[in-house]
Amino acid sequence: MAVLPDILDRRTVTVLCGSAAGTAYARLGRYYAGPGNRFWKTLFETGLTGRLLDPAEFARVAEYGLGLTDLAKREHGPDSALSRDAYDARELWQKIEAVRPRLLAFNGKAPARRFLAERFGGAAPDYGLQAEKIGRTGIFVLPSTSGAARRWWSIDPWRRLAELHGSGAAA
Repeated sequence: MAVLPDILDRRTVTVLCGSAAGTAYARLGRYYAGPGNRFWKTLFETGLTGRLLDPAEFARVAEYGLGLTDLAKREHGPDSALSRDAYDARELWQKIEAVRPRLLAFNGKAPARRFLAERFGGAAPDYGLQAEKIGRTGIFVLPSTSGAARRWWSIDPWRRLAELHGSGAAA
């Protein structure tokens, strides 16, 4: 059973994909609910949402054409505590093929690296739009909003994602 439910449907323009639900998120049953995570603030500051959402309102991202999922759906905690089998790139690929969003955006290099390596044999990705695609779905890599990743933080790739999300242009 999934730790947190997916927020995905055929109206989804951009799917935001994390690594796995953190311990606090799993306990509260909410995406990005940790006090140091800047996810919700970033969505609002970049215009991906029209107002600052509370983690309890996570399902409302669908109103903005956004979807939520994680690469590891059945385990929670820090990446270092997850089993080797926690990540399921094949399952994520199938979800993307079913929903067919314009963009799949990874919140952090760690889930992007795992997914791209397994599905494409790719090397460590840079931030931004990748050369690889799933059908017509572009793949975008973002700096993690986790408080633990502060030293790599930049809002600029998030702003570029917001432009692509809102433009209607193909990735």
